Amino acid sequence: MSDKMQLPFPHYRCAECGTDLPLTEARLTITCESHQPGRADVAVDVRPANPGDRHDIEDICDQALGETEVDVFGRSFDVLRQENLVAVSEGRFAGVISLAVDGGDLAVILLSVFPGFQGHGVGRALVAAAVAVAEERGLPAVKVAITNDDVPSFSFFQRHGFVIETIEKGLLADRYGSAEPGFSGIPVRDEIRLRRSVCRA
Repeated sequence: MSDKMQLPFPHYRCAECGTDLPLTEARLTITCESHQPGRADVAVDVRPANPGDRHDIEDICDQALGETEVDVFGRSFDVLRQENLVAVSEGRFAGVISLAVDGGDLAVILLSVFPGFQGHGVGRALVAAAVAVAEERGLPAVKVAITNDDVPSFSFFQRHGFVIETIEKGLLADRYGSAEPGFSGIPVRDEIRLRRSVCRA
């Protein structure tokens, strides 16, 4: 047993060797399109979760967070009790988006894609399905809350139409008693809330 604290693997993988990375060891690199390995989209089916998906949802939550509880928007949500949409690709569970109505908007409680399916359009398909749910229910927007260190998610959501709504400065450091290192060793202090308006025909 290592003396170093064991952290969950939050779905980052080395593009060079394929090693799954702990959160604090993941780094961003800048590459041209021709040097981004295996970025072709895969066929993906997004559907509502059913009881048979519970184990896979627990597994992806455990790998990403170490638990199924998520604290966002000033509340605690249990992913297993929310409305979940799952992505299936190549006959395998590829990812999940967990949703709840909060403050009149459809809130993304968790979006997680297994490392082997990242960069292949799975996250995009899950977000598109969430937007479709909001449209069907007449909700004005889809919103998401991320931590200030989560540069990959910040980039992803902005590329898919989300804009910064508010920044809750110091919220996470206050909640947990300190600013612990997160992605790439960045201290986790703030919650960044983003929102995407839903246009209905």
